[in-house]
Amino acid sequence: MTKLDVCARVCAVVVLLIATGIGSPAQTYTVLFDFDFTGSDGAQPRASLVQAFNGNLYGTTYAGGANGYGEVFQMTLGGTLTVLQSFDSTDGAAPSAMPVQAFSGDLYGTTTSGGTHGSGTIFKIAPNGAVTTLYTFCSQSDCTDGSEPVAPLVQAANGDLYGTTYMGGADNGGTVFKITPAGTLTTLYSFCSQSDCTDGERPTAGLIQAANGNLYGTTFRGATGAGSVFEITPGGTLTTLHSFDTADGADPTGELTQGNDGNLYGTTESGGAYSSGTVFKITPSGTLTTLYSFCSQSDCPDGENPSAGLVQATDGNLYGTTTAGGANVFEGTIFKITPQGTLTTIYSFCSELNCADGAYPGSAGLVQDTNGALYGTTGGGGASSTGTIFSLSVGLGAFVETRPTAGRLGAEIIILGNNLTGSTAVRFHGTAATFTVVSATEITATVPNGAATGLVEVTTPSGTLKSNVPFRVIP
Repeated sequence: MTKLDVCARVCAVVVLLIATGIGSPAQTYTVLFDFDFTGSDGAQPRASLVQAFNGNLYGTTYAGGANGYGEVFQMTLGGTLTVLQSFDSTDGAAPSAMPVQAFSGDLYGTTTSGGTHGSGTIFKIAPNGAVTTLYTFCSQSDCTDGSEPVAPLVQAANGDLYGTTYMGGADNGGTVFKITPAGTLTTLYSFCSQSDCTDGERPTAGLIQAANGNLYGTTFRGATGAGSVFEITPGGTLTTLHSFDTADGADPTGELTQGNDGNLYGTTESGGAYSSGTVFKITPSGTLTTLYSFCSQSDCPDGENPSAGLVQATDGNLYGTTTAGGANVFEGTIFKITPQGTLTTIYSFCSELNCADGAYPGSAGLVQDTNGALYGTTGGGGASSTGTIFSLSVGLGAFVETRPTAGRLGAEIIILGNNLTGSTAVRFHGTAATFTVVSATEITATVPNGAATGLVEVTTPSGTLKSNVPFRVIP
C-alpha cells in the first residue's frame, strides 16, 4: 500500500468519524473481554447477551470451552467472566443463541447440535449452576419434533417457553415449538406444510410475544425464496404477514422487536435497493415499510448484511449491528436508526490495529443494560482473533426494566435496575405498589389495584428511575 493509499484511507475514516459522531465525548467503546480459543473461556460468540436479575450479563460461545463444543458464561459489568457450562457434545454442542432467564431465575437455552441424536438440545441452568438437558431434538421418527434450534427461546406470559428449529418437522421446513419449564415439548407448527412453502421455511430467528399476546417471527426462506414474517398464536395458528420479494429485503435472520409505537422492527441480511440488507417496519396486521437499504453509500461505510435483530433504547431509537461493511470495509458496524428511517453509523469494527476492538458481530445483536450502556459480542477480532465482549456508551441514562412487561392486577413482577438498595417507592403509572428490595439490582413488586398501563417508576436514594417501556396491565 502506498503512502497516498494510506492517506486516502485515513482521510476517509476521519471524514466518516466526523459525519457519524464517533469519538464524541458522549460515545465510549470499550472491550471488556477477549476470548482465547486455546483456553477454556470459549471462542466465537455468535449470540447477544442477556441481563439477569443479579445484574450480570450471560451469553454463549459457539466454540471453545473445556471440551471445544462451546459454553455458557456469566460476565460482570466490569469484565470478569465465569464459565457456567462447557458442552461436551453428549449434552449439546455449538450454542448460537443467547440464554434467557425465566421468571423462576433459571436460565434456558438451545444448542444447535449435539445431544443424543446430534440434532440439538434445550437446556436449563439453575441459579446454583446445576445443568439439565430438558429435551433432545429428533427424538421422534423423521425428526417431526424438529432439528437444529439455532435461535433463542422466549418465555411467554403463560410461563411456557417458545422457540423455533431450523430444520425438521413434518415437512422438514423447520418448526415452532412450545416447551414447559419442566421439559414437555409440543410442536405447534411445521413449516412448508402449504403448497410451494407459502407459509415459509427455515426459521433462524427466535420469537417475540407482542402486546396482543401473539408470537411473531421470521423465516429465512419461503415461496418467494426471500423469507417471510409470520404471526402465530400460543395455540399454534400461523398467519403469514409478509413474503419478501428481494426488492424489499431478503433472508431475515434476526429476531423482531416491538417498538413503543406498537409496530414490529427487524432486519434482512440481503436484498433491498443495494442487495446488502435492510431495516424494515411492519404493523402487527402485516403492512411492511422498508426504512433503510444498506450500502447506499460509496464503499458501504454505512454497513452491509445485518444478521441480528434490533433493540429500542431509552432514547426511542433502534440500535443494531451489521456483519460487514463500515469504514474498514469488511468488519461490520454498530448503527442507530430512528423509527422514521434516519440511519447513523456510530462505530466501525476493526478501527484498532489488528482488529483488537473486535470484528464480525455476525448474528449477535445488542442489549441495553439498565445502566444505560449497550453491550454486545463479536465473533472475531480481539487479542486472539476469536471474539470479544464490548460495551458502548452513547450517553443514555439509567432506567428500570420489568419482567414480564405485562401482567394482571395482583401479579408479582420483577424489576431490574442498578443501585436499587434503599428504594422508597414503586409506582405503576402513578399508583403506589407494595414491593421488596431483593438486591441492588432486583426488586419484586405486586401490580396494585387501580393500576393502568403506563411506565413504572422506582424512587431510589439517587433519584427516580423510569421503565424503558410501558408496563401493560392485562384486563
